Amino acid sequence: MNTVDYLRISLIDRCNFRCEYCMPAGEELNYILSQNLLTSDEILTLLKEIFIPLGFTRFRLTGGEPLLRPGVVDLVRQIAQLPQTQDLAMTTNGFLLDTLAQDLYDAGLRRINISLDSLEPETFDKIIGNRGKSRWERTWAGIQKAYEVGFNPLKLNVVVIPGVNDHEVLNLAALTLDRQWHVRFIEFMPIGNGHLFTKRAWIPSEELRQRIRECWGLTEGEVRGNGPADVFQIPGAQGTLGFISQMSECFCDRCNRMRLSADGWLRPCLLNETGQIDLKSELRSQVPLTELRQQVADLLQIKPEINFKQRESGTEGVYTRTMSQIGG
Repeated sequence: MNTVDYLRISLIDRCNFRCEYCMPAGEELNYILSQNLLTSDEILTLLKEIFIPLGFTRFRLTGGEPLLRPGVVDLVRQIAQLPQTQDLAMTTNGFLLDTLAQDLYDAGLRRINISLDSLEPETFDKIIGNRGKSRWERTWAGIQKAYEVGFNPLKLNVVVIPGVNDHEVLNLAALTLDRQWHVRFIEFMPIGNGHLFTKRAWIPSEELRQRIRECWGLTEGEVRGNGPADVFQIPGAQGTLGFISQMSECFCDRCNRMRLSADGWLRPCLLNETGQIDLKSELRSQVPLTELRQQVADLLQIKPEINFKQRESGTEGVYTRTMSQIGG
């Protein structure tokens, strides 16, 4: 059984983008009221009293957009300073990094994933649901700033959407040639966006690899990261290419993560709502921490059985949370 030692912590469900694969178009989301968000003290209590004693040592801060969370830099500092923290990372859309990258680095953050679904401003704005002044330039500036202050290597996440940005795969892969940047191509997933799924709404990773292989060649990477990506490299490139193939290939057997939502729900599987625990309510009801720890320990035991191939178990009708609400 794979060791589960990686916790994704959603800090906020709000976002300053509205990407079509993350938030359903045309719908108003019921954002979590601030008083219903886990406080920083509650997050730290859960880490120190529940998750770290159960063997969790790797943490990723997500959203919504985590940089919208008030006090995010101080929270990063406190988690980074925990002696048991072996790895602390963040996933962001990069729009606010031009002003926050240095502070985050100084606070102890060393790894960052930035969403960059297009190198074309018009396509980028279409994907993020932007109808005003283009946001591509500031996002690109945020990526450059993060690299400049020391996030090296950094990762760029690309959700490949057929007919929208799949024609850019080679240009995005080329970003790895002369920089130590790691580009991760992610298969489009059916969470909260069923209207976008047609007969073929995702492209298998192997097809993307073949396009790259025909242009430059492709070798298998030697190092696997904390996540499910299969890592490859263009010969001679400084960076790597990763492929996250949750639709075309099952990688449940090597899943090492749990997800904590911004309002305190612990979710053992991205595509299955079975077994969730409302840790915030129990914490605020002063349920003994030893009891909460045992509940999480019990959930860890059954996690291998919660497989996305049976994702409808425990779910009535459609998913009750979008990707932005789960934390990715």
